[in-house]
Amino acid sequence: MSNDRRAAVRIVLKALSAFIVLNLAFALLVPVPALGRVSVYNTLVPGRERLPYGDVPAKAYNLSLYDLNAMFSSHVVSHPKAPGEYRVVLIGDSSTWGWFLRPGDTLAGLINAQRLRTKDGRQVRVYNLGYPIMSLTKDVLMLSRALQYQPDLIVWPMTLESFPAAKQLSHPIVQNNAAEVRALITRYQLRIDPNDPAFFSPTFLDRTLIGQRRALADWLRLQAYGPLWGATGVDQYYPDTYEPAARDLEADPTFAGLHPPALAKDSLALDVLASGIKMARDRRVPLLVINEPILVSQGKNSDVRYDFFYPRWAYDQYRTLLRDHVPTGVAGVQYLDVWDAVPEREFTNSAVHLSPAGARIFADKVSPAIQAIIGS
Repeated sequence: MSNDRRAAVRIVLKALSAFIVLNLAFALLVPVPALGRVSVYNTLVPGRERLPYGDVPAKAYNLSLYDLNAMFSSHVVSHPKAPGEYRVVLIGDSSTWGWFLRPGDTLAGLINAQRLRTKDGRQVRVYNLGYPIMSLTKDVLMLSRALQYQPDLIVWPMTLESFPAAKQLSHPIVQNNAAEVRALITRYQLRIDPNDPAFFSPTFLDRTLIGQRRALADWLRLQAYGPLWGATGVDQYYPDTYEPAARDLEADPTFAGLHPPALAKDSLALDVLASGIKMARDRRVPLLVINEPILVSQGKNSDVRYDFFYPRWAYDQYRTLLRDHVPTGVAGVQYLDVWDAVPEREFTNSAVHLSPAGARIFADKVSPAIQAIIGS
């Protein structure tokens, strides 16, 4: 073997050794969670008004990722609480997040525009920590994070589609944050199998630099979209047209595989609801639970179903169950049911997604409930 060839082999072996050592160190140190706390947001660019979520990143200047540290670090809620601020945190689904709504037209944006003050003069500031896809377990995971940011009030809109026990682990955020969710399962004795195969349990290879390349790329892209978000305020893609939510419905009486006449309690994640209520109470943070507006169709088979999601029998029983399982007799817990407050014309592509006018109707129902709690 010539000297040049031996030198080339040595270089390749050294590079390979360095690569292996780097991957081993990466897997042992697990630096991605710490990296997620490093952010251009709230420093070089403004914090986001919504948690990152996006199907069309190039047009939304946004993307979906699984790193909760990176998500919350990009949000304006991670900015230090201002003196004289009364901090209200909203959790919930895509209706709270504001599908097809500009940030100012979301529930959070509209209530902020009212410039509410508490009785002692503090400025009410509402933070939108809703996140798309309906799941109570996802909501409680977000609530556990939200409580780290000194909220004075939690507002939790919800709907029946978040309750089926069988779908609690279907959300990618839940699946990819298994350790945190398992801790919640243990702490609150939830009826969820901590060993369910739906959880993503990373192998040693998954924790290496190679295995974490998507997480690293997502973190980097989130930072790269920061200047574009800061310059435009755009954080989702608004299509010119969309398929409207169904008004003419199938004569199907089932909900989530369940048949009338009774909605069995064990088919719903009422224990997850209870864990969220207890979590807020343990921290002595007031909680307002809201049964959010749904589309109430006047079209075909509307005598069988309210909308695409809900047959009437199931939704009516859910409303009773929800009312009975929110302990309004306990200090710090309030309940508001505005299920039919918004006309069907003010829903967009889903039976829970509101138009700007529908969102204003919703906000006008929620604002007095907040005022009653804060004593303004």
